[in-house]
Amino acid sequence: MTTRYRVEYALKTHRRDQLIEWIKGLLAVPFVLHSQPTAIYGEDSSDHVVQMATTAHRRYAEIMRDVESLINDQIAHQKAGTPDRSKLRLLVPSVGTFFTPLQLEKAFVYQDGRRFISSRRFVPPSFNDIRLTLNTAQLLSLAGSGPGMVTFDGDVTLYDDGASLTEDNPVIPYLLALLQRGACVGIVTAAGYTEPMRYYERLHGLMDAVATSDLPAPKRQNLVVMGGESNYLFRYTDADRSRLAAVPQAEWALPEMKSWTDADVTALLDAAERALRDCVATMRLPADIVRKHRAVGIVPTAGRRFAREQLEETVLVCQKTLEVSPVGQKLPFCAFNGGNDVFIDIGDKCLGVMACQRFFGGIPGARSLHVGDQFLSAGANDFKACARLACTTAWIASPRETLGLLDELEEHVAATGAV
Repeated sequence: MTTRYRVEYALKTHRRDQLIEWIKGLLAVPFVLHSQPTAIYGEDSSDHVVQMATTAHRRYAEIMRDVESLINDQIAHQKAGTPDRSKLRLLVPSVGTFFTPLQLEKAFVYQDGRRFISSRRFVPPSFNDIRLTLNTAQLLSLAGSGPGMVTFDGDVTLYDDGASLTEDNPVIPYLLALLQRGACVGIVTAAGYTEPMRYYERLHGLMDAVATSDLPAPKRQNLVVMGGESNYLFRYTDADRSRLAAVPQAEWALPEMKSWTDADVTALLDAAERALRDCVATMRLPADIVRKHRAVGIVPTAGRRFAREQLEETVLVCQKTLEVSPVGQKLPFCAFNGGNDVFIDIGDKCLGVMACQRFFGGIPGARSLHVGDQFLSAGANDFKACARLACTTAWIASPRETLGLLDELEEHVAATGAV
């Protein structure tokens, strides 16, 4: 039985992507009109189901084609400097920037051939059906020339939460293939270490694979790690045991980052620490405060764990507290939970991705792809979907989906003949 908590929690706006929910509503109409749940009672049920699937597929594809046209209109308004005047913005006020057209009809046909969405009689097109269709549409738009840069979240995207990128991880050959093709690859992680060896400990499988590969030096150096969301950049090198070398901030920092003063950084972290201490006291959390150069957080005392509700309450309290503070309106920040801790970082994932773009010579958002799981859910380190402001994105739910996405990207790139 669904509890009241789960119902209320699911209805929170921070848990929902309004564009996906809107498309889901559009697809619900032909599902209601054309699905045949009663066909199981008839002797000729198989004929009814085939006819239903054919009709549903056609209607779903038509809707996706119409949404595709609305997105093209939105892009035209973006180029004209009038994005708020588009029809799509009127229908979905929260819709953001589109860096490329999306071949939604073609993407739906692709996903329908794998998920058999049109053949379902009792379950309508779901959030995940639409999410994966949008991912496919984004890959199709990038496949022609191939992406110039692909960045990834760490936990839950490249490896399981709290795990490491070990040598037997099946994603490594795909990352090597991207580097071989000339793409830049970045891992944008919340882990805020200043020592490169700490990142090597988490990513040693990939680093050692690059070291033993036949990749030439220039392509090896197209691998970077952005730590603390947007605070520390490291580049692959063969000259250090950690396989990483710190990049001077002057080579990658965005202009707005250079205006951040030490006094403002300290003031924001002080405000965040006070909010954390209030949460520890209010909820009697068994926690220790951890203060870093560009972050502050709480971790559980030895042998203890936080409840999910405590983590998310702490994140949202800190988020709201900082949003209304004077310094929080001057500096960007990111409040998130890492499964059993809560941290507030200076900067956010959008800035981290944009800094990588700048470091690699100004790769445009239309040729960049960010793959991540941390979109919209409370406490995630990109729950405001900031990365979408920097480039195209693909929303995955597990490392297994990341594998499927990269395999699909290779399939589409091969189909276009791009090198």
